[in-house]
Amino acid sequence: MMKMRSTLISLLAVLALFAAACGDDDNDTATEAESTSASQSASAPADDEDHDHEADENHDHESEDAMAGDDAAPARPDRIVSIDPSGTEIVYAIGAGDRVVAVDDYSYFPEGTPVTDLSGWQPNLEAILAFEPDLVVMGSNSDIEAGLEAAGVVVALSNAPMSFDDVYSQIEVLGAATGNIGEAAELVLEMQTEIDELTANAPDGTGLSYFHELDNTLYSVTSSTFIGAVYALFGLENVADPADADGAAFGYPQLSDEYLVDTDPDIIFLADTICCGQSAETVAERAGWDQLSAVQNGTVVELNDDIVSRWGPRLVDFIEAIALAIESAAVPA
Repeated sequence: MMKMRSTLISLLAVLALFAAACGDDDNDTATEAESTSASQSASAPADDEDHDHEADENHDHESEDAMAGDDAAPARPDRIVSIDPSGTEIVYAIGAGDRVVAVDDYSYFPEGTPVTDLSGWQPNLEAILAFEPDLVVMGSNSDIEAGLEAAGVVVALSNAPMSFDDVYSQIEVLGAATGNIGEAAELVLEMQTEIDELTANAPDGTGLSYFHELDNTLYSVTSSTFIGAVYALFGLENVADPADADGAAFGYPQLSDEYLVDTDPDIIFLADTICCGQSAETVAERAGWDQLSAVQNGTVVELNDDIVSRWGPRLVDFIEAIALAIESAAVPA
């Protein structure tokens, strides 16, 4: 079968660089981020019309292209290996977790996953095949895919999304690959319903600005990324957008203390509480940050890095955190 060749920036790969770079100097972090971005195609802005979460006309075709290997995925694979944390969470959420025999070292959710020393960032073909899988869930890696296919193993790709349709499509791909099609459809419907309820019941965020912090060297995301599209559900203004107006940073610009003091976001979302130990307290201690509105008004929101960086069922938790933050923030006059 034809394989899906993603031209999207791998969100997890970017965040992995950020996590590894915590505490490093700014130049090292910038070099790593630029290196990652240069090897990928530029991201296209997420479609604002995705708010209704409906699949586009290419949905079924993309789902087929996301599986490779023998002519078709086995109806119900008995030995599943996942080296993609988002994919792992989805596989468990659709009820196929009892057939997972190994996961990578970052797939530690849900509790009880068979974590091994397999790497999703630098996968090893022999190590994967040692678990005798008949299905492997992973991000795009042409060499590993080819090796698995040659061994007769089906591959289901779990690539970074740029829209909600992408998220739902990947859930359905994994449903088809595991033989849990009905459960996957139920998960999609459940997520759509919960997200619609959260956005419908939340106060209008129009007029509120935000800063999403990826790490303590002030890398952020723009509205052209999937994370930016999530915030856009609430009408929030991203203060990082002007910093990457030309797209040179591929949606992941590095900001500065001066820039943030000048833009003064109403809400600060910290997606580096685990990787870099950041909190509302550490933010308030930064030079000049005590004058920021978010610090003074108590709208510095501590997020779970993993929830923010994964697009499985816990995406709903991320959206709920945004909704709660908007409720706590006062719309500027």
